[in-house]
Amino acid sequence: MDGLIAELAAAGPVITDGAWGTQLQQRGLPVGACPDAWNIVEPKKVEEVARSYVEAGSRIILTNTFGANRLMLARHDLADKVVAVNRAGVEISRRAAGDRARVFASMGPSGVVLMMGRTTPDEVQDAFAEQAEALADAGADTIVLETFSDPAEIVLAIAAVRETGLPVVACMTFDSGKDHDRTLMGTTPEQAAAKLAEAGADVIGSNCGQGIEGFVKITRRLRAATDRPLWIKPNAGLPQVLDGKAVYTQTPEQFAACVPALIEAGAGFVGGCCGTSPEFIAAIKKKLGS
Repeated sequence: MDGLIAELAAAGPVITDGAWGTQLQQRGLPVGACPDAWNIVEPKKVEEVARSYVEAGSRIILTNTFGANRLMLARHDLADKVVAVNRAGVEISRRAAGDRARVFASMGPSGVVLMMGRTTPDEVQDAFAEQAEALADAGADTIVLETFSDPAEIVLAIAAVRETGLPVVACMTFDSGKDHDRTLMGTTPEQAAAKLAEAGADVIGSNCGQGIEGFVKITRRLRAATDRPLWIKPNAGLPQVLDGKAVYTQTPEQFAACVPALIEAGAGFVGGCCGTSPEFIAAIKKKLGS
């Protein structure tokens, strides 16, 4: 196990951060706009989000780079800004973290469906490698692969990150099947754990897709399938549509009340995904008494 990951895991549970997209939208990011571009055009607002998580108690914060690979940025005519956007993202989180938190850089899916055959695996891995190298060069401590559904795609991303020499956290989203225990591609937690470990992930986990109550079972199954540390970031319940907008109604206190069960199930790194905020992180910290 990587030295930094081993150090953090030994002192766990480690509180990570919460959602970024909704926090940026509250600061004026238009729906449908490119969040990652704000690293360049609105860096102060992005830093507000990062700093708010540090102040709430996050020991690890991510970066505003989830969709900053070439294939995703091309949708906004920003394919030539990969290095600039990712470097700025790390620098922003570094300023906010200071010496109070670690900076784990976020990488999301490529935005293409491999099985469609329109983009080759080599092209996808090259896009991941370009982003991972930019994040590593900018000074990220670790890279987190988030919200992946296709095991074939996340294996390409793990390979790209490993080329940088940084540790890699690999997360899949279990939101499908009658029990919401499979990825969109049908992968179970057990299959995911085996595939991610074989590919070389230092930490294995899950984020997004469902509320924290459902994550307790997912965490138990991941724990039974691997000895790697587990990274868990659930949503704040399921959204309800109110006045045409998706609204998460779970409170920080309700969310935090379930965190001890996650830890008992085996989670070593705990935070939140969609619908969560700095208030959720503060509630987790209070619940854990640290």
